[in-house]
Amino acid sequence: MIRTGLGLRRMMPRDRTEPFRAASPLELLFDLVFVVAVSQAAGSLHELVSAGRVGQGVLAYLMVFFAIWWAWMNFTWFASAFDTDDWAYRLMTFLQMGGVLVLAAGVQDAVASYDFAVVTWGYVIMRLAMVGQWLRAAASHPGSRRTAVTFAVGIAAVQVLWVARLYLLDVTWQFATFFVLVVAEIAVPVIAERQGRTAWHPHHIADRYGCFTLIVLGESVLASATAVFAARGQGAHALALVGLAAAGLAIAAGMWWVYFVHGQGDRLAETGRGFGFGYAHYLIFAAAGAVSAGIGASVDVATGRTALSAAAAALVLTVPVGGFVVAVWLIMLRPLISRTASVLVLVSAAVIVASAAVPQGAVAATAVLLAVVVVVLEVDRGRQAG
Repeated sequence: MIRTGLGLRRMMPRDRTEPFRAASPLELLFDLVFVVAVSQAAGSLHELVSAGRVGQGVLAYLMVFFAIWWAWMNFTWFASAFDTDDWAYRLMTFLQMGGVLVLAAGVQDAVASYDFAVVTWGYVIMRLAMVGQWLRAAASHPGSRRTAVTFAVGIAAVQVLWVARLYLLDVTWQFATFFVLVVAEIAVPVIAERQGRTAWHPHHIADRYGCFTLIVLGESVLASATAVFAARGQGAHALALVGLAAAGLAIAAGMWWVYFVHGQGDRLAETGRGFGFGYAHYLIFAAAGAVSAGIGASVDVATGRTALSAAAAALVLTVPVGGFVVAVWLIMLRPLISRTASVLVLVSAAVIVASAAVPQGAVAATAVLLAVVVVVLEVDRGRQAG
């Protein structure tokens, strides 16, 4: 690694064929901060759902989750290509972590009242830190300069629009322009990568996405643990809550199994289709993060702490789980499993969603059906290996 003054390293592209490339300790620390943001988003969704404001809760959750996912994803792909791990790189990463905490502080206001001021400023802090990283890459490596400058200019321009939107537009237009700026954000990497492909590492990317999947699944485990804690002193409700906790843990385990049943590093290396893999994971992450709200809503129904119907609470659980299974199949499993296995997985996902029609047993039914998906995938993998 070539060093410059002040103990810095030149920000050169990493080797895409580097063996055993996994998440660094700094990246894992970075992920831990996102636990806070994801927890706030899922918790706020749970509160609005239990209050009967399902539509508002779901829409605001998806909007907030975009900010969380997009900031995490952009750091991840940049780090895969240009991680120098010197003191300046670390400080810029810590600045982004501070932005995550600011964003997390504003999640509740964003979900409850569509007040995105604090979320926007936290997001902008994270994104401007990325501008600094791209400018450093442009100065360090002439071969990547056009791509890096395009990234830096594009990201900076969109951040100006995010801030201007807060202070120049009324609430109605702020809401409408949110989706316009989402498209602008997504377009920046597409345009920039046309100037020259960044040297992201396929196995490293697969490992990083696996790490974030564990974060969002952790929220479901936390919701299950909360059900156990709530069971103490609940008397008649205790048995139902313990059952919900057990089923919730089984759901989290099943989702983990479905996601990790086939590794993705080799496939990414073969296809090189990073955009499809990276962008479509929004569906996987958002669905997994919402499952904890569904478990929480079922706990509230069991303890009589919500006016939400049991059927509605069941849907808040079964739709994300079914959506998660379909998204994983579409993005990761479809080319790797047999046609018969694909049909069985999709049918099981549909039945998972439909199990909300039996609200009293929906959580248990979801756990059982998810176990069926796991068995189908394992049998198919065994047949291919044989």
